[in-house]
Amino acid sequence: RGAIAGSLLAPSFRKGHAIRDGLSLEPWRGVTPSRTGTLILGGGPAGLSAAWRLLRRGYDDFALYELEPKLGGTSLSGASAVSRYPWAAHYLPLPMADNTTLIALLRELGAVTGTDSDGEPIGAEQVLVQEPAERVFFRGYWYPGVYPFAGASAEDLRQLERFRRTIDGYVAMRDGRGRRAFTLPVSRCSDDPDLRALDRLSARAWLDAHGFTSARLRWLALYACRDDYSLGLDEASAWALIFYWAARIRRPGADAQPVLTWPEGNGALVHHLAAVTGARAHTGHLAVDVEPTEAGVRARLLRTADDAPVVIDAERCVVATPRFTAARIVRPLRQLGPPSLEGFRFGAWAVANLHLRSRPGERGFEPCWDNVLHHSRSVGYVDATHQGGRGFGPTVWTYYRPLWDYTPAEARAYLLEASWEDWRDAILRDLAPAHPDLVDHVERIDVYRWGHAMIQPRAGFVWSEARTRAAAPLAGGRIHFAHSDLSALALFEEAFDHGVRAADAVLASRAVAPPRPPG
Repeated sequence: RGAIAGSLLAPSFRKGHAIRDGLSLEPWRGVTPSRTGTLILGGGPAGLSAAWRLLRRGYDDFALYELEPKLGGTSLSGASAVSRYPWAAHYLPLPMADNTTLIALLRELGAVTGTDSDGEPIGAEQVLVQEPAERVFFRGYWYPGVYPFAGASAEDLRQLERFRRTIDGYVAMRDGRGRRAFTLPVSRCSDDPDLRALDRLSARAWLDAHGFTSARLRWLALYACRDDYSLGLDEASAWALIFYWAARIRRPGADAQPVLTWPEGNGALVHHLAAVTGARAHTGHLAVDVEPTEAGVRARLLRTADDAPVVIDAERCVVATPRFTAARIVRPLRQLGPPSLEGFRFGAWAVANLHLRSRPGERGFEPCWDNVLHHSRSVGYVDATHQGGRGFGPTVWTYYRPLWDYTPAEARAYLLEASWEDWRDAILRDLAPAHPDLVDHVERIDVYRWGHAMIQPRAGFVWSEARTRAAAPLAGGRIHFAHSDLSALALFEEAFDHGVRAADAVLASRAVAPPRPPG
C-alpha cells in the first residue's frame, strides 16, 4: 500500500468570476478588429455542433472561441497509460429514427452502422455498452440492475409494475399533431396543456398523487433525479421525472434505448466535432462583451495566455455558453439584469477519476460498466476499461457526486472550500462498504469540480415562458443562443439540437439556401 496522489481541478472559474464582478472595457478601446462572417462563442457540445452544422451545409466563414485550453465543456475527457476516461458526461442513448441529424453525426463516428427492419438505427457493437451494464450495491452485496429487488415485498413489486405501466402510458401517448409526449430532444415533445401541467408539480407531489409510496421505488425516482438533474424529489419537476424514462423508450413494453459509450465518454463526440471544426476553433479566449452594431456584432475577448484584448466584428454571433455566462457578456441581457436569468438554476458536481493498480475485493454480482451505490448520496462510478472487456488489472473508475443535497450557492461554496484530502477521504469512505480494501488498490484520485455543471429542471421551469424566451434571438437576428440550458436538461442531445438550430437560423438569416443535410 502506497500513498495516494492526486489533484483538484476545475474550469477557469476565476476568469469567469472576473466577468461576474465587472470588467472595464477600456483596454479594448482602439484595438483593430478582425472579421468573420459568424462568430461562435463557446466550445462545448452546443458550439461545436453549430460549427459542424455550418460546415456540413457548406458554410465555412466562421470562427469559434472557447475560454478553456481544451474544447468540450462538460464532455471533457482525459487519458492515462491505462485508458481514456470521462470528466463528466459519459454516454448517449441510441437516438430514435426520427432524430436524423444526430444519427448523421453518429454515422460519421461509425457509432451507427445501419438500420433495422423498422427503420431504427443500429448501434455499432464496439460502442454499445458491453454486458453486464449495470448493478447496484445493496445491503452488503452487488445485484444486477439498478432497482434493488433483493428482499422486495409483494407491494414493492406491485408498485414497480404499476409505475412501469404508467410510464408506458406516456410512451404511447400522442397529441393531436402526432407528437410524442416525451422524446429527445425536448423541442419535439408535445406541448399539450395537460402534459405541461406536470411541470408545475414536484416529483414528490406526483408520486404522492399516484400512490407510489414504496421506499424502493422512491429511491429509484430519487436516483433518477440526482443522476440527470442534481435534484431531490422536492425540487425536481414531475415532468422531468417522467421524461427520464419515457423519452428513452421507443414503444410501450420495450426496454430503454441501448446506450452508446466510449472509454472517454462523450469526449469521443466532442473530439470528432472538434476535428471537423479544425483550425477555426481557438481556445484560451475569454468572451467579455457582445455588442450589437448596425453592421452586425462586435465581440470583445481576452486572450488568456497574455491578457491581450481581442476585438472581432461579425455579421452574426452564436452565443453557445451557459446562460449565466450569456447573461454577463451579451450586452442586451446584461442591461436587462436579473430577468435574463429568471428560473435558471444550476447544480454543482464533483467528478473524480480513481486510478487503480488492481481490482479491489467485493461480494455479489460481477463488475459492470455502471456501478450504483444504494446507500450513497453519489450516483456511483463507471469503469473506463469495461468497454474493452478488461475486468482485471489496472483501470480507471469515474465517480460522480452531484451536490443535490445542498443549495446551489452552498454547493459552489463547498467546492471552493473543500481540500483534496477532504474529497479523497469522502470518496474512499463512500466506496468502502462496497470495496472494503479499495484504499490498497488506488494510486491516485483526481477531482474535477463543476460549480455550474448542469441546468436544473426545477418544478415550473421546463415549460416556463422564461425558458422558451431565452432561446429567442436578439438584435434583429444578429445574436443567436445555443446551449443545453435552453432545454432545462443537461443532455448532449439538447446541446446538439440547439447548436444545429442556431446554425440553421444563421444560414436562414443570411438568405442561404442550404442543401439537404445527410441522414
